[in-house]
Amino acid sequence: MRLSFHQRILLTLIGLGALPTALAILGWGLTIRSSTRAPGARDAIEGVATSGRVLLHSIDSTRLEPRERRALADHASKLNTAIAQFQRADTFSRYYYAGLGLLILLAGGAFLYTSVRFGGHLSRQLSRPIEELIGWTGNIRKMEPLPPDRPRRGAPEFAALRTALRDMATGLERARAQEIEAERLRAFRETARRVAHEMRNPLTPIRLAIAQLSQSLGPEHREAVEVLAAESDRLEQLAREFTEFGRLPEGPAAPVDFNELLAELSRSSLPATMKARLELDPATPVLLGHYDPLRRAFSNILRNAAEACDEHGELEIIAAPENGNGVRIEIRDHGPGVPPEIAERIFDPYCTGKPGGTGLGLALVKQTIEMHGGSIQLAPTPGGGATFVVRMAAR
Repeated sequence: MRLSFHQRILLTLIGLGALPTALAILGWGLTIRSSTRAPGARDAIEGVATSGRVLLHSIDSTRLEPRERRALADHASKLNTAIAQFQRADTFSRYYYAGLGLLILLAGGAFLYTSVRFGGHLSRQLSRPIEELIGWTGNIRKMEPLPPDRPRRGAPEFAALRTALRDMATGLERARAQEIEAERLRAFRETARRVAHEMRNPLTPIRLAIAQLSQSLGPEHREAVEVLAAESDRLEQLAREFTEFGRLPEGPAAPVDFNELLAELSRSSLPATMKARLELDPATPVLLGHYDPLRRAFSNILRNAAEACDEHGELEIIAAPENGNGVRIEIRDHGPGVPPEIAERIFDPYCTGKPGGTGLGLALVKQTIEMHGGSIQLAPTPGGGATFVVRMAAR
């Protein structure tokens, strides 16, 4: 039968602590026992005492002088006193060693019991967190959520290990989601590239045919021709957006001055009815990037913000350094804001809140920003409206 981790730790602790203690107690007990079972010295003293008494009684004291008789009596008295003292000391030592042995056995037993209990407690303190963390690795492997965190007592190293495992699980989940999103975008980009190619092939003869019809047909058919021209323009725009979505930035990166880029776009990408309030920090760093894709991305953000405000009102365009070598850009409008039902999907392809929108503009913006190592988020504008927050880091 295979012992559990807890049982193995318990046996190890007992072997390291309780077993040496038991052996020491046994040794002490044997030593005391041997000291109390040493009858040779006592028998020798008794024999000497007996022979001394016999010798003293067998001496004819009538032939001794008075001085010699006194010395003999004194010697006999001292012999009897010494023998009595020895007998008392021997009796005391027997009781003393017996009590000491019992005390040592009781103390050793208590210490042995405490060692076993402490070993069991310590083994539980070690085995429970490890078994729990082993279970967490199973949750991570099965992509299941970890149990909720709760206050625990124990070694701080286990708390640090739990925190590290939670951080690792969060990182793995984030990386897994990013990989799924990246794979989805790769598939969509390939589809977009193919769709754009297939759309462009028939669009050219269609536009030529519309141009010929507009010259040959009479006024009664002009409205139909205008509809065909408008829809072909819309298809052309859709194909262009598909092409841009499926294209990666090309060529080497170059320095991009975001203050200059945003100032130029505020003049060229906004209608005359819109006002732009610029807050461009001169300390905003210049980063390496691909200028044309970034220009299209920020132009798209500005165009969406203007359309959300019906091309009236004011936009706030803010650029400032962040984390030393990064850039934080905010574009705020004061329109109705993004509906809550699409706020979380606003950067997904085909997600749009505008009538007739393709849903590719902001998806293309996110793709461009992330290809440059940045991020984009949507937040509400205080007082109403939407704020696009772009963070760019140095590469």
